[in-house]
Amino acid sequence: MSSVRDQVLRRKPVQQTSEDTGGDSDSGELKRTIGLLPLSAIGIGGTIGTGIFFILSQAVPIAGPAVIGSFLIAGVVAGLTAVCYAELASAVPVAGSSYSYAYATLGELTALGVGACLLLEWGVAGAAVAVGWSEYVNQLLNNLFGFTIPDVLSNAPEQGGIFNLPAVILIAACAALLIRGTSESTTANAVMVLIKIAILVMFIVIAFQGWNSDNMSDFTPFGFSGVTSAAGIIFFSYIGLDGVATAGEEAKNPRRNLPLAIFISLVVVTTLYVLVAIVAVAAQPVEGFKNQEAGLSQILQQVTGSTWPGTVLAAGAIISIFSVTLVSLYGQTRILFAMSRDGMVPPIFHKVNPRTLTPVHNTVIVAVVVSLLAGLIPINFLAEMTSIGTLAAFITVSIGVMILRHRSPDLPRGFRVPFYPVTPILSIVGSLWIITSLRAVTLYVFVVWIAAAVAWYFVYARTHSVLGRSGRGKIMQGPLP
Repeated sequence: MSSVRDQVLRRKPVQQTSEDTGGDSDSGELKRTIGLLPLSAIGIGGTIGTGIFFILSQAVPIAGPAVIGSFLIAGVVAGLTAVCYAELASAVPVAGSSYSYAYATLGELTALGVGACLLLEWGVAGAAVAVGWSEYVNQLLNNLFGFTIPDVLSNAPEQGGIFNLPAVILIAACAALLIRGTSESTTANAVMVLIKIAILVMFIVIAFQGWNSDNMSDFTPFGFSGVTSAAGIIFFSYIGLDGVATAGEEAKNPRRNLPLAIFISLVVVTTLYVLVAIVAVAAQPVEGFKNQEAGLSQILQQVTGSTWPGTVLAAGAIISIFSVTLVSLYGQTRILFAMSRDGMVPPIFHKVNPRTLTPVHNTVIVAVVVSLLAGLIPINFLAEMTSIGTLAAFITVSIGVMILRHRSPDLPRGFRVPFYPVTPILSIVGSLWIITSLRAVTLYVFVVWIAAAVAWYFVYARTHSVLGRSGRGKIMQGPLP
């Protein structure tokens, strides 16, 4: 029994993690090609698009105009966690994000559970934004050519369709770009990020002309519980902050650039989210958001009485949501890469193409699974499942900061959490608070998912663990090197 306990609690020393990945040098399996601005673009690109371009139609009917507060609540919780991410990313700059942090602080079984949360977070997020992308494709086609893709080929079965074909096409295109190379992917993403920022600024300027204070007179029609429930749905839109951490092994000067990129992403994203939410709810009554697809472009059409602003925004959304899906698939593949290197999942996820230096097999498998999710499951359920996976990962990161501070106070860090330990504690409390607002079915599915991850650990990962076979793991009670 003690042997099983030791296996469950063994953790990967930070020094070994650094050796496995080449440290800050360019000698690791993945090449360090991503500078500060492309890193920031990963965070922004993985966030803007999920929350603003289509989640308002899901959140406003729940919170009313007070959805502005929902975005602020989600942003504050994400901000508290962002500083925790910044410290761990600067101390343990590797692929794997909070999975790798958990392995260094909380033990192997917990790390596998966190890895499962991240797979849920990134895989389901990629599917969710791909579903939203198909809505904007139909909006653009309707404006330009007067026709749309039939419902049977653009909706999930629950929504009256058979299969969401545009979503699958998007995922396949993103996978092809990732297979081509990381440098090419990050450059394309940076261009798409600039486009999406310009499009949202255009929306703010034009939609402001339709400002009607009457639309905000009943600010909280569904009470404070509606605000927190909407925050739970919206929270998955902050997943891009975790995307920066997944690039830790491919970032240049990671101890400096990872924390900076996280903060740049947080400030840009939260500012744009809140401004867009304010002008959107002021320009359109709550009833107008119900059952609305491609919501922002329709608001512009109502304000201007013309289709061209909506057409431009729909085109911009198509481009920008492409970048969200790209970052989601990127994060998913890098999590699996780190887990496979540790023996937690089969070795096929760790194989790197010698020419492109990308995990090709890994990317293809992820694309197939995410395509099935996007093609068959509606967006509202996907959004909530992403939120709970993200929140669980955020809680782990905040706990990891406190453990690593206690066990390894002298470990080099490019950034330290301010107001420690109040900040990580508030991050944990805020994440738990949002989790309590999610629907019961979401919590049940999450529990089943974690139970499956625990079963996987005892069936496969425990005996295939590279750390276990090497005998270099430390039990949680021992000091970190």
